[in-house]
Amino acid sequence: MAGITGRRASFQQLLLVAFLLIAALLGASALAAVFNFDKLMAQSAGFQARALQLNAAAQSLAERSANMERAARQSLILNDAPLRQRFEEAGREAQGILSGLRPPDLPQEVAERWRAQFRLLRGLMDGPSETNLERERMLAAEFRELEVINSSVAQQVQQAIAQRNGELTTQLKASRDMLTRQVIGAIALAVALAVAFGIWLARPFKRIENAIVGLGENRLEDSIDIQGPSDVRRVGQQLEWLRLRLTELDADKARFLRHISHELKTPLAAMREGVSLLSDGVAGELNSSQREVVGILHQNTLSLQSQIEALLRFNAAAFEARQLRREPCDLLQLLEDQVDAQRLQWRGHGLVVRIEGESVTARVDAAKMGTVIANLLSNAIRFSPAGGKILLQLSASAGTVTIDIHDSGPGVAEADRARIFEPFFRGQRQPTDAVRGTGVGLSIVHEYVAAHGGQISLLPEQPGAHFRLQFPG
Repeated sequence: MAGITGRRASFQQLLLVAFLLIAALLGASALAAVFNFDKLMAQSAGFQARALQLNAAAQSLAERSANMERAARQSLILNDAPLRQRFEEAGREAQGILSGLRPPDLPQEVAERWRAQFRLLRGLMDGPSETNLERERMLAAEFRELEVINSSVAQQVQQAIAQRNGELTTQLKASRDMLTRQVIGAIALAVALAVAFGIWLARPFKRIENAIVGLGENRLEDSIDIQGPSDVRRVGQQLEWLRLRLTELDADKARFLRHISHELKTPLAAMREGVSLLSDGVAGELNSSQREVVGILHQNTLSLQSQIEALLRFNAAAFEARQLRREPCDLLQLLEDQVDAQRLQWRGHGLVVRIEGESVTARVDAAKMGTVIANLLSNAIRFSPAGGKILLQLSASAGTVTIDIHDSGPGVAEADRARIFEPFFRGQRQPTDAVRGTGVGLSIVHEYVAAHGGQISLLPEQPGAHFRLQFPG
């Protein structure tokens, strides 16, 4: 793993390694279970074979004892040597069987009892022929004792089989418990590995997401350095290249605007000076037609100067939007300050301005948010008729701050709604008794609100215009 990451492996390779590790872990657990199962099966087969041997030995011992009794008693009654030989052969076979039954299958003292009883029986086989009947009766009694010993042997054999079965059951249970622990441990470790790999591999993608969001919000001052797999690092490097390129383009745009504004202001100043000289009659007295033309020139030079200054203000606002100085701010107090700052304007129009809502504290750039409220309030004052009302509402819920601004003006034409926040756009419904606007106020509002991670929208409520600001609290 260290070697792969040292060579900056790709995300696909690391994902494959993760799957292989988890598969190897689960496979090792499965193989251990198979080997353990095979071992238990072999032990079980051995126990079964041994149990059959023990049962067969106990049964054969009983059969040989019966043959011995039959041959011995017939030999004494008939005084037949071949029958005596058959007794001896059955005895040797029985002792051979007994020799195969060793501890722990058969205790040594039980085997010695059987051998001692066999020696006693052999001793009763020897003697004078006139005592054969008496010895035959004694043999019958001693063979009853041998049957008791054979029963004891069979009982001991069954106990040995039961003990072996118990040991096998214990081993099976122990193996099952061990296998259960291994499976649970393997699953837990596999889950832990999966979660760890998931978190580790997902972290670079979260950084990529944050970097893309930052580029989308025009936050270009922070460099992008994403650590992780090689392909993820390449994506990070491409995003950093894109950030640098956007920064260069932004700087080029700012330089161009400054340059063109400067280049325009110089001849514009000369034009205004020339128009002023003409208007003052320095070049000679003007007739009414000439004065009308001079008045048109004067008005257009003023309008052009206003447009240049608005361009500079918008460019400055777009640049400053990326340099927020966030600090805790009482938004209700901010609204009250902005309303109070424009008191002369809204009172001069005979308007009523009201603020609703409770105090809300949020981390914002107070100066820029103040500019947002000031522009929206100024816009509402400009479009509201005399005696109208302006309402500012403040609320907060689920970590989002909402500011609504209602006015009682003519509202925004349906055809203008999609372009209302574009720079230098002026809608159709302009007030007749007010100075014509530059069309950058709402654009600056949009820039500052977007810089705070929020959004501004124009709600379709009538009459009047209803703007809503929403940003993280």
